[in-house]
Amino acid sequence: MRIGMLHSLIRKDEKLLIQEFKKKSGVDLELIDDRKLKFNLGKDKDKHKYDAIVERCINHSRAYHSIRLFESMGITCINNTKIATICGDKLLTSVALEENNVPQPEVRVAFTEDSAVEAIEEMGYPVVLKPAVGSWGRLLSKINDRDAAESILEHKTILGTYHHSIFYIQKYVEKRGRDIRSFVVGDRCIAAIYRESEHWITNTARGAKAYNCEVTQEINDISVAAAKAVGGGVVACDLFETDNGLLVNEVNYTMEFKNSIDTTGVNIPEEIANYVINAAEENNG
Repeated sequence: MRIGMLHSLIRKDEKLLIQEFKKKSGVDLELIDDRKLKFNLGKDKDKHKYDAIVERCINHSRAYHSIRLFESMGITCINNTKIATICGDKLLTSVALEENNVPQPEVRVAFTEDSAVEAIEEMGYPVVLKPAVGSWGRLLSKINDRDAAESILEHKTILGTYHHSIFYIQKYVEKRGRDIRSFVVGDRCIAAIYRESEHWITNTARGAKAYNCEVTQEINDISVAAAKAVGGGVVACDLFETDNGLLVNEVNYTMEFKNSIDTTGVNIPEEIANYVINAAEENNG
């Protein structure tokens, strides 16, 4: 079996995955650097003979377009373009969650500064303004009053890329200093961590501390439901705890897991490798 790993840099996450694939008998792993990758459209099928490709790119655009081209050759990709499309855009993720009745914080969307201010004031302060496309907790704004709203919206309009001209507004949820990240592989929530911080942004990339979170039935059910809503595969869900139950904040399709293995006691890269191999076997007979 020939498995391709599409990557940008080889980070610790990728090194751990490589180790797991190398343990598998009969599996030939090939690293595919997206910085060197070239496609000759319609003429590369014999060149790219893989039973499956696991996508581990940092750049969303490279990931999405590379996956789509590999899929056009009949290659199974994990995650696939449907998942990448939905999870790569917070607005599309929220629509998918809504269509599948998965609980999430209140979300409003506007396309001009004036309509965005109106939407924010209808929701009530505070709110969180997010770029539709982005990761690692960057460019998030907690807005507490109209002055801040008008200033931040103007900056986004004038200085931002076209992604920032779509105003994705989420009702601020008081997290009590932590949130939950759960890891879903296929139809199972295999592990979860708490991310704790004194800052309102609780991403570990922003310095939050991680510790183990028991995967309760509620965590499993909402995480699997969120994963299915975006297309399944291998994803990480960010969950908020509230007095009325859990809410899904975001779903991530190229999840980082290196700091969650020892924390949870779960060999996450092994779970991913097994899933990729099983998917390759099922889709290739």
